[in-house]
Order: sequence, then structure tokens, then C-alpha cells
Amino acid sequence: MTEPILDAAPALDFDLKSLPKVSLHDHLDGGLRPATIIELAEAAGHTLPSTDPVALGEWFRESADSGSLVRYLETFDHTVAVMQTKEGLFRVAKEFVEDLAEDGVVYGEVRWAPEQHLQQGLTLDEVVEAVQTGLEAGMDSAEERGQQIQVGQLITAMRHADRGQEIAELAVRHRANGAVGFDIAGAEDGFLPSRFKDAFTYLAENNFPATVHAGEAAGLDSIQSALVDGRALRLGHGVRIAEDISVEFEDNSDDDGEDTIGMVTIGSVAAWVRDRGIALEICPSSNLQTGAISGFGDGIESHPVDMLFQLGFNVTINTDNRLMSGVTLTDEFELLVETFDYDLDDLLELTLNAAEAAFLPLDEREALVEYINDAYANLG
Repeated sequence: MTEPILDAAPALDFDLKSLPKVSLHDHLDGGLRPATIIELAEAAGHTLPSTDPVALGEWFRESADSGSLVRYLETFDHTVAVMQTKEGLFRVAKEFVEDLAEDGVVYGEVRWAPEQHLQQGLTLDEVVEAVQTGLEAGMDSAEERGQQIQVGQLITAMRHADRGQEIAELAVRHRANGAVGFDIAGAEDGFLPSRFKDAFTYLAENNFPATVHAGEAAGLDSIQSALVDGRALRLGHGVRIAEDISVEFEDNSDDDGEDTIGMVTIGSVAAWVRDRGIALEICPSSNLQTGAISGFGDGIESHPVDMLFQLGFNVTINTDNRLMSGVTLTDEFELLVETFDYDLDDLLELTLNAAEAAFLPLDEREALVEYINDAYANLG
């Protein structure tokens, strides 16, 4: 199918932090406060690159801003190391929610891999319970400050390991205790979702939703496997779906000036994702840092997020790892406004996309959508 590329919307001048936001792709071990890492590392006897909070934060950002997903993932050695006790997991989860609420997030899903937090003898169930207790404490803390937020867990299996079935069963086991969905994460290239086909079948049999990291470090084969083998309702990042879209520009200029039209051809995989509203959990800054968009250009202006959004893909905006990228969801919205001249209507549409893609019951999604619409309507 072919369609014209539309012009970007005009810019706006607005306090974006005050807008209600929905966060669907945010890793627990990528959202720690540097000061917390230092305190927990001292108690655990773990050596850090720096014991100064400012310098440590800079180290994480510089390491992540390397253009390599492999090096980006290496930064997690330090965060995961301080998340091996109930106390550490509780504190990290509580502060995670507090920081989201401070940024205006009213609904969030936090993804993390329980299998990475067993080094001090905790069981899978114990780490999930510790995180849930911390999330609930964070929600209570936010409410005490007059902030409204709800957060659920996305229980994640590491794609290079062989614990997919075990982690899927863990997720289903805790569906009444905060677990809202399942994911696979880690090294994507060379580890297709098909490795976890039986686990995804188990989840489907138990009516438990899945989002799958795909289309970040690997391309269309990864996305196709996520859709077929993973039965993905959302794609973690999914940005490389743009590799299935081609653009040809036609010069229709006349004597009065230039008039260039871009004609778009959408491939079968991309058409399937778009036409069925499968949400893309796009993380603009992270995608630039990890090299996920290197095939499209060097700068953020080359990110295909705007093309995907204009073509009607179900685009949602996320942070991925706030510590490593040094961003908040407000920052990501500001980046889109500055780069693509998005206006308030665009930001509302992106936020509603995320709300409607949330792993919530229908009545709760509808209430969330109504809350966001009312908040935007009251801005005037």
C-alpha cells in the first residue's frame, strides 16, 4: 500500500511535566537513583566506578551513549548487583514509583527479570513479593504527596537463558499480586522469541498478556517471531519495523517553487502491525544511544518515530532506562516537540495510545483514558 507522508504539527510552549503520562517500557534495574546505588553497593561490598552521585550518574550516561547495545547492557552489572536482597529490591521499587509520580506518570508498567536477583539466596517468589511491596509503598508515598499513580509488574525472562517456562509460570502465579504481563529481554540478536515458544503458549493458555522486545538490536525476523511465536500484543521498541517501509520522493514542483511528495510503501509485516494496532513501545533517546536507529541516520531527527506516528502506527513513547539515558518521560516528550514540532494534540494522542495499550482490564483502561482526556481538556 502507498500513502503520502504528512507534514509535522506546529510547536508548542507548555509545561510538559504537568501532563498526565503513561509509561509502558521502563526497566526497574535501569531506573535507580545514583545515591541509592552508592549506599546499597557499600552495604553489599560491591565496587562502583565512582562513589560520588553526580560522577556516577555521568558514568552511566557516558557508558550508555556508546552506540552499542552490548556496552549499554553492561551498565546493568552495577545496578543488578545492589538488587539482591529484599531490602534493596524494596527500596529500588519504592523510589522507582516515586520518581515516576514526580514526573507526572499516572500509570506505569515496570519490567524486570526476577532470575537476575537470586545471588543472595532469595527465591523467585520472594523477589517478586519484595518488588511488589516496594511498588505499593511507592504508590502510597506518592498518594501522601497528592500524586496519583498505579504501577504493575511485567515479569521478564532473559532471552539468552533457558528459564522461559519457569518465569512464565511465575508471572501467572503472581497475576493477583501485581503482575500484569510477561516479557523477554536481554541480547536480542541471535535469540529469537521462538526459543520461548512453549512458554508463550502456556501464557496464551492462561490468558496472560505478553509484550516482547523486538525490532531493537535485530530486525524483521525478530519482530515476526515476536508476533507469531510470542503472540505479542505489544512490541518492546519495535522501531526497526520501519525497515519494512520504503519511501520514494516525487518532485512535483512548478515555476512557483518546490512541491515534493513522499510516497510510502508498507510491507506485509509492517502492515500487520499497523492495521491491528499492535503497540510500539518506542524509546527515542535509548534507540539513538544503542544504535537501534543507525540504519536510518545518525541523529534523533532521523528517528523513524515521526514517520510511524504519521502513518498511523500505534506509537507509544517511553524511557527504557532513565538512569542510563539520563531522561524522564517529560524529557522524551520535549525531545519530540523540539525535533518534530509536535503539539499538545500529538502528545495527547501518544498518551492515549499508551493508555489503551496498557495491560489493564477494559474498565480500568477506559477510566484511565477518561482521566487523561479530562486533564488535557482542563488545560484551557
